[in-house]
Amino acid sequence: MAYEVEKTDDEWRVELTPQEFHVLREAGTERPFSSSYETDETAGVYECRACGAELFRSDTKFDAHCGWPAFFSPLAGDRVELIEDVSLGMRRVEVRCARCGSHLGHVFEGEGFPTPTDQRYCINGVSLKLVPDAS
Repeated sequence: MAYEVEKTDDEWRVELTPQEFHVLREAGTERPFSSSYETDETAGVYECRACGAELFRSDTKFDAHCGWPAFFSPLAGDRVELIEDVSLGMRRVEVRCARCGSHLGHVFEGEGFPTPTDQRYCINGVSLKLVPDAS
């Protein structure tokens, strides 16, 4: 698939830390409870760490006790790309940035969360950058 932002792996490696590259470009996963974003309550917009696309608002973030930042919906449906993931012997839905194709995490449905969508976008904190609202 062609993305608005396309770079070679070498170009991404220059811009991203090794951990960011592993998660964003190689579909890795950060350790649970390692991101400060999991418990951060700052109002603002979460952007893609790789390309700066606005992905999630803080008012859709909730404490899912899963070890990663969790949101009940993206900023808009066209901001993320959902792809079936059958790796690791299970069926999941991968979440990618629709602008650059970077791996963000996975989305889960029907878990009984008290949110408007009953969805949990379980997102690697290292794949995000929080831009606080202007005070």
